[in-house]
Amino acid sequence: MRRLSGLLLAGAIMMLPAFSQDHVRAAEQAAAPQKTTFTGDAVIQAFSVNPDKVADYDMVMSKLKEALAKSTKPEAKAQAAGWKVFKNAVPNPDGTIVYVHVINPVVKDADYSILTNAYEAVPPAEQRGLYDAYRAALKASLFVIQGELTNDFGK
Repeated sequence: MRRLSGLLLAGAIMMLPAFSQDHVRAAEQAAAPQKTTFTGDAVIQAFSVNPDKVADYDMVMSKLKEALAKSTKPEAKAQAAGWKVFKNAVPNPDGTIVYVHVINPVVKDADYSILTNAYEAVPPAEQRGLYDAYRAALKASLFVIQGELTNDFGK
């Protein structure tokens, strides 16, 4: 019985490093920012913004535009060329303002994460403030539509 319990204990001790490595890998993957990619030819995405935080949302969009414009990555230039943001002129009944992002064409495999891209335009010490402003401005992500072009009535 002693021999069996000793073997079990030795086996458990040998397995600990494998389990701890799995936990480290899982924690690293959870901490890594999620990449936002689109598979369609074009995307229409809508966000509802709190009425008292419209200026903050506009500021984040300015940082996003600045980051894409200053980037040395060719895909960032292509993203900027095809990314338009529209602000609805009429508030929703609850006072929120809808912003619609139209991305056409989509740059395949490019990261469209708003914050990840906008962080490129601010020093690390200011990134938390940008995050807080963005999160406070957003009431909800309303929808994402992505797909292939099926008809071009202009051609």
